[in-house]
Amino acid sequence: MKPTLLVLAAGMGSRYGGLKQVDPIGPSGETIIDYSIYDAIKAGFGKIVFVIREQFEEDFKRRFVSKLDGRIELQFVNQEIFKVPEGTTYREDREKPWGTAHAVLMAKDVIKEPFAVINADDFYGANAFHTMADFLLNGATEKENCMLGYLLKNTISENGSVSRGICKADEHEHLVNVVERTHIEKLPEHIAYLENNRWYSLPEDATVSMNFWGFTPNVFDHISSQFKSFITEKGNELKSEFYIPSVVTSLIETNAIQFKVLSSNSQWFGVTYKEDKEKAVRAIKALIEAGEYPNQLWK
Repeated sequence: MKPTLLVLAAGMGSRYGGLKQVDPIGPSGETIIDYSIYDAIKAGFGKIVFVIREQFEEDFKRRFVSKLDGRIELQFVNQEIFKVPEGTTYREDREKPWGTAHAVLMAKDVIKEPFAVINADDFYGANAFHTMADFLLNGATEKENCMLGYLLKNTISENGSVSRGICKADEHEHLVNVVERTHIEKLPEHIAYLENNRWYSLPEDATVSMNFWGFTPNVFDHISSQFKSFITEKGNELKSEFYIPSVVTSLIETNAIQFKVLSSNSQWFGVTYKEDKEKAVRAIKALIEAGEYPNQLWK
């Protein structure tokens, strides 16, 4: 059974100033998502599932359904604030979505096979998708899932702070924990994260999660259980978020699932801020000139 690719695209792009997930960066109007899907198809994925906000569903369908028809199965699920466990409550004035783990949970009813999770606005590279597909086809079990890691120094924006999951692995390349740092910057002398108004240094070669995870379907039950506890505890907070790293850390600590840390020699880049787009356009142009991609993806 071919693995599925779950694309997290429900973010509003607040820092970027628009719906960056569908902003063109390729010479024929391709988005970062287009390149991820192209790489996924070549790597052997059999289905794409988009997690989006309902208000953007028609826009996404207009952009992707026709071009992918006959190439790969495509489905859409919606992430909305009101989608919480029965019997739980939250503040009615909350506007912020519940986070990446909640986004994954939205696909519970449409994914029954091993699957990978990616951000819509990150470029992961062809080799990364092949590495992930190989694991999902040949190494994934209900007790062994995975994460694809990148070096921190290669994932920093020159234009502002970024959020990264800082990872620690053991001698067997199994993840020990992953801690979400929501404000990391490249300062004049080093890379550091800000917490409680203090800066803490981070090593440039630290392994970070870029939300490229490999899961088996049993993870949905774990996420569902943890989300109910999260809403019970923090549902009345305006900005608390239910992150994938917190779910993974809990699964590791309880010995429910272990996570193999995979690595890739693929180039990574993302579009967090408008100023990042120019760099992304140049990177895609260089990959096309190197023969990695055709000038027009969907001929």
